[in-house]
Amino acid sequence: MKRLGKALNEEETDIDITPMLDVVFIMLIFFIVTATFIKEPGVQVERPFAVTAEVPSKGSIFVAINEANEIWIDREKVDPRGVKSVLERLAIESPEGGVVIQADGAAKNEALITVMDAAKDAGIVNVTVAAELL
Repeated sequence: MKRLGKALNEEETDIDITPMLDVVFIMLIFFIVTATFIKEPGVQVERPFAVTAEVPSKGSIFVAINEANEIWIDREKVDPRGVKSVLERLAIESPEGGVVIQADGAAKNEALITVMDAAKDAGIVNVTVAAELL
């Protein structure tokens, strides 16, 4: 009789963690699906200051132009002749967004105009130049 009572007590003390693991995996899947990934151009720039700066509502393609007039898109240095093809490819991946150009204050206007023309030729109408708010 003691052995039978001992076996019943052991069965009652076992904790089934299967439902807890199910909840943890469901939460993990939820966070992975709802996570937003920040796209960065790949180089830090010193943006010029502006009084009338606005935050763009949708900016999914980030282009950086550093002080050496190098164009960076998606953490890769891009030749000025290849900017249009890269922007076309990225615009297909996210058609609802626009282009945000982060130009260094010491960069030449020629590089900025090159990127703006390439975005226009790629069919992107929403082009924004990033600036620091005073």
